[in-house]
Amino acid sequence: MSFTPIQGQYPPIPTPFAGERIANQALADNIARWNDEPLEGYVVLGSNGEAIMLTDDERREVVRTARRAIPEGKRRMIVGAGREWTAATIGAVREAFDMGADAVLVGLPSYYKPAMTSRAIEAYYREVADASPGPVILYSVPAFTGIPIPPEVVAALAPHPSIVGIKDSAGDIENLRALSRIAREHGDEFSVLIGNAGLLAEGIMSGSRGAVLAVANVAPRQCDRIIEAARRGDAREANGGLETLLPLARLVTRTHGIGGLKAALDLLGYHGGEPRRPLEAPDAAAREEIAARLRDLGLLG
Repeated sequence: MSFTPIQGQYPPIPTPFAGERIANQALADNIARWNDEPLEGYVVLGSNGEAIMLTDDERREVVRTARRAIPEGKRRMIVGAGREWTAATIGAVREAFDMGADAVLVGLPSYYKPAMTSRAIEAYYREVADASPGPVILYSVPAFTGIPIPPEVVAALAPHPSIVGIKDSAGDIENLRALSRIAREHGDEFSVLIGNAGLLAEGIMSGSRGAVLAVANVAPRQCDRIIEAARRGDAREANGGLETLLPLARLVTRTHGIGGLKAALDLLGYHGGEPRRPLEAPDAAAREEIAARLRDLGLLG
């Protein structure tokens, strides 16, 4: 499959709501503003997009709105398309490409964890990739699924012509290095994308080509500077920038989750709003904590 390698930043964009409805204009407005930032594209319907909490019709609504707002040919739209069984995932993958996806991000079925052996994981991705009309990116996020994708499975899948990379959110630098070694064996055909902000500098220096980070929604230029320094091999600048960024990154991920990320967007004049229940929005003290970290980075007056 002919596909320009994936590199650079692809923030996993949140889904704004108006009450219980998708706020389509708010989503389009956010993307219009992000289009002026140093981003290669967007991940739509990822974990930060609350995809698991959307109906199929709502997911289609989000993808259609995003596709209209994202400049075709200038920025890629990667669509989350994993489901709990193979046939459903294949259907979601095909539908995503029908609606204009440039690639799909496919996570693992996770309800029947004991059944998801290395053999089952490889068979799942191989069947999905065989049926996909476009590029497939593997998605390893054991914090949510409880199931990492083992490097040996990635090595077996990487030669598949439709599989073009992996987003690794395991947060394990040795695992990330192992994936980068696999990627190097396949040249431009396979990319590793970092899904954990704490590994951004070292991951890029170890061979990862890009990142899918929640914090890139609110601090894309800071993330870009770290990536560029790491590509130059300037460990001091890359690690120094990351040290400054990490307090905010932690607040909008592990500490306050999607509610924290949406609060940060609100503070910066984007449309964040509240997450869908039972997820909670941060309280006033947490919002002030987020605002303080935004001020530290010069993002908020």
